[in-house]
Amino acid sequence: MLLSYTYGKFLWTRFCYYDIIGRKFYKKKKERLIIMLTDLINGLSDLLYSYILIVLLLGTGIYFTLRTRFVQFRLFIESIRVVSQPGDDENGLSSFQALMVSTASRVGTGNIAGISTAICLGGPGAVFWMWLTAILGSASAFIESTLAQIYKRRAEDGSSYGGPAYYIQAALKKHWIGVLFALFLILTYMGGFNLVASFNIADSFRAYSFFDEASTPLLVGVILALIFALCIFGGSKQISKITEVLVPFMGIFYLAVALFVTVTHYTLIPGMFSDIFSNAFDFRAIFGGFTGSCVMNGIKRGLFSNEAGVGSAPNAAASAAVSHPVKQGLVQMLSVFIDTILICSATACLLLCSGVAPSEELKGMPWVQAAASQSLGSFGTIFITVALCLFAFTTLIGNFYYAEMGLKYLCGKTPGKVLLNLFRVIAVLIVLAGSVMEFGLVWSTADVLMGFMALINLPVILLLGGTAIRCMKDYMRQKKEGKDPVFKAADIGMKEKTDFWN
Repeated sequence: MLLSYTYGKFLWTRFCYYDIIGRKFYKKKKERLIIMLTDLINGLSDLLYSYILIVLLLGTGIYFTLRTRFVQFRLFIESIRVVSQPGDDENGLSSFQALMVSTASRVGTGNIAGISTAICLGGPGAVFWMWLTAILGSASAFIESTLAQIYKRRAEDGSSYGGPAYYIQAALKKHWIGVLFALFLILTYMGGFNLVASFNIADSFRAYSFFDEASTPLLVGVILALIFALCIFGGSKQISKITEVLVPFMGIFYLAVALFVTVTHYTLIPGMFSDIFSNAFDFRAIFGGFTGSCVMNGIKRGLFSNEAGVGSAPNAAASAAVSHPVKQGLVQMLSVFIDTILICSATACLLLCSGVAPSEELKGMPWVQAAASQSLGSFGTIFITVALCLFAFTTLIGNFYYAEMGLKYLCGKTPGKVLLNLFRVIAVLIVLAGSVMEFGLVWSTADVLMGFMALINLPVILLLGGTAIRCMKDYMRQKKEGKDPVFKAADIGMKEKTDFWN
């Protein structure tokens, strides 16, 4: 009996020993896998943004700025006027609703944590390159959203839908390219971007004493996933209603607080602009380590924030009920201005005028919260947390709207109820996963996926841009005649049959 007991204890001891060793081995293997995956994705990101996308993004923006005769400046006031117009069809979104859906996706974590990351890693000069990306990119945004309107499709209920996948198929007759774009649209917005949004919400709670590395991110992720599920199971119309209320509220309140912080530190403003421009053109520093330069970080975070040329906003633009495609081109051009020139600049001013020096250790939310608390005390930390949660939440539901459009294209029709519900469940699980992932992995994944979308969309709009420019000329001709422009495809020599404009 004693021998049996002793032998059993021996076996249990050995089992526990090997179990501990096995767990340690599994943990190390998991860590090595994460490191390898992160290195691979970071390598792809550096390749895309060091060489290919910088030339393509800026080159396309310059080209369309010149071809449209500086449409982003020339028709800026017109874009504001168009936004106030009601929709021409009760089944479709109004220009304002379409603006809010696209702005909900654009205005998100990139406007707060993204700007902090760009400056911490690339220096204040990243802000300048972010501005330049937005200014030039707004011309590209005008073209892609005008094209989305021209080639939009009619749904069974009379509403419209569309986006790059549809104008690729209609104009280029390349279904497989449309499929590829739709796949990357889903992976980028339901996957990469929503991982980032979820991560940053969870990360914002690190500033509080109750934060526990093991449990808090998971708890935040569960709560966020449940709220997100309640919204998206209400469908696309529900999404537009939510964003229509939340986006203006959060944007105006955030701008007001950022302006207050900047004004109260007005003596630092001249130095801030001096740092931005001197660092932006410090070419020795830029080319000495380009992968970490202000150019690369400014363009990355600028593109992540405003998405101009990526091909996302056209999916919202196509849903708007307007009398002329150019109206939505102008609306989406305005969205880029709101996102980057207003909100991203507000974050940059809040950070650079706070008196808190940037560092790699503070990248992301920690620097934003430290800067706000420096100026506003404990209220600052709480405010930034609430603001980020609102920004990120509207990003989540706006991104899912785009993902649904991608799924719709892949199915060739409105997805069946079972498939759509499964799709929504996967989206909810991704939001949950994002809350517990690593900083570098989620940001780099989003950058790479977004980069591949741009690699597809930018060459396409360069090929089809002439159609959008002829459409713009038709709009201006009718405006000069004192008309509220109404579009007919035949007026610009289009031979393709369209669902709305023949």
